[in-house]
Amino acid sequence: MGRTGPTVRRPAAADPGTGGLPGPGPGGLPGSEPDAEPDAEPGGLSGGLSDGPPGREPDGLPGPPGVEPGPSDGPPRRGVRRRTAAAAVLAPAALMLALGLWGLDRGTMWRDESATFQVARRSLPEIWHLLGTIDAVHGLYYLLMHAVLAVRDDELALRVPSVLATAATAALVGAIGCRLARPRVGLWAGLLYATTPFVSHYAQEGRSYALVATGAALATWLLIRAVEHPSYGRWTGYGAVVGITALLHEFAILLLAAHGLTLLLSRAAWRTWRGWGCAASAAALALLPLALFSQGQSGQVSWIRTPGPEEVEALLRAFAGPGDTVLTGTLLLAAVALLAPRPRTGALHLGAVALPLALVPPVLLYAAAQWQPLFLDRYLLFCLAGVPLLAAAGADRVLGLLPLPPRGRPAVAAAGVAVVAAAFAGQLPEQERERLPNSRGDELARTAAVVGRVARPGDAVLFLPLHERRVALAYPRDFTGLRDLTLKRSPAASGTLFGEEVPAAELRARLARLPVSGRVWVVSDTNAGDRWIRSQRAEHAKTTVLGELYREESSVFVRGGAVSLYVRR
Repeated sequence: MGRTGPTVRRPAAADPGTGGLPGPGPGGLPGSEPDAEPDAEPGGLSGGLSDGPPGREPDGLPGPPGVEPGPSDGPPRRGVRRRTAAAAVLAPAALMLALGLWGLDRGTMWRDESATFQVARRSLPEIWHLLGTIDAVHGLYYLLMHAVLAVRDDELALRVPSVLATAATAALVGAIGCRLARPRVGLWAGLLYATTPFVSHYAQEGRSYALVATGAALATWLLIRAVEHPSYGRWTGYGAVVGITALLHEFAILLLAAHGLTLLLSRAAWRTWRGWGCAASAAALALLPLALFSQGQSGQVSWIRTPGPEEVEALLRAFAGPGDTVLTGTLLLAAVALLAPRPRTGALHLGAVALPLALVPPVLLYAAAQWQPLFLDRYLLFCLAGVPLLAAAGADRVLGLLPLPPRGRPAVAAAGVAVVAAAFAGQLPEQERERLPNSRGDELARTAAVVGRVARPGDAVLFLPLHERRVALAYPRDFTGLRDLTLKRSPAASGTLFGEEVPAAELRARLARLPVSGRVWVVSDTNAGDRWIRSQRAEHAKTTVLGELYREESSVFVRGGAVSLYVRR
């Protein structure tokens, strides 16, 4: 009674399995723990990122243990810490959103996007019918896009969910960097993620890969929270996110192997292993029915070849930078982060989270692909977040060696941002190419436009091979008034992507019934090649019948396809 000195607070109770780490700061913002982020100079983003060594006051001296800050320095410190963390999370998200919207309308869908577009516009019973015969692995994504395209069904709406998901992933990468290191590491990591051309590619594609990456980043963030403060609710949330992410794409279940290695490297307590094991088992069990059912549809990926060194190099450049300069710099910084790691500021070390995330799923998928080829870089987009986290941590170690006074530390944060900007400038040609119509395998809109320009109502059309009907499904207006010579049952009615076709005898009869002056337009996939066409019995029969009765008069070639006019012999 009557004391006027500082108020002594009781030490916080140690959290089992976390080494007695304190809980999150007010509001639960990433990086807001007293031990996760030192005090920062006031003054907004640059000041908030000018942080000193963990657990020290702004002047570099340790604060009095167990002493409440006075009224003048307590709330401001917490407020600056929250603003700093928020800036490190929101800046990458804003940049990624801007980059994602830049050039979003390429003017054409390519073949994979067209599958999303035409399936998601079907009724729910028709989608369910399709999933029973093909593409069950994308079922959850098709259902999500069904709701999106019900509002607006065009190419922009098709890609907007991927843009928003990628912006969220950039924010989560920043949050993880804040939580495991400090805000400037989170800021740099989030910006590096946002400026990677490989990320921009799938941020602007109407497929599930961007959403899978968001789910993986969120699951990693939830893992960190659950390890620091275990509870039934946190582990339940983690397991649910992993399960949903794996249902969006089966290979995302490899995330569990990465997280298991993270816990092993971190020497997690038994209680942590128990919580994680239950959550991981629940996620795996949720995926099991889909994994077993999709085995019967494995023919969809029979075209993927066994991976070798070329695929490994391509994935490395996709993750760390397509150019040699950026690639070398990223790898060197990642090596620094691993060989000279930052002091651990929480239950998990940044390297123990980032390295398994970037390395374990690709290695496992590559090994499995030697027996069943399934190795594609887009399947592993969800692992990429580990690379910018390591590079940012390495940059923090390198730039932190600069002999700067405490008030000169904002220059360190600014220098890191400048390095990211320089890397982005060096990769600007790749960023621009990602937004061109020819950045994908084909340009369906150009093929459809040729048909719309040269064909007349009453003409016939033949798709070679069957899957080239995707052009008409994506852009039906250009095929108005044309008769599909080979269609037996529509894609929606047959529960397929491209419909069922009549046999060669019926095609011959339909061709014979055309008027003498009738014209047939053949829309062909030039990527397939004549040799492949001859190897397919039904497709070879189509070309044989057509060649017997009609002859090719002219052709217009576009990237990935051709439109040819056939007239009666």
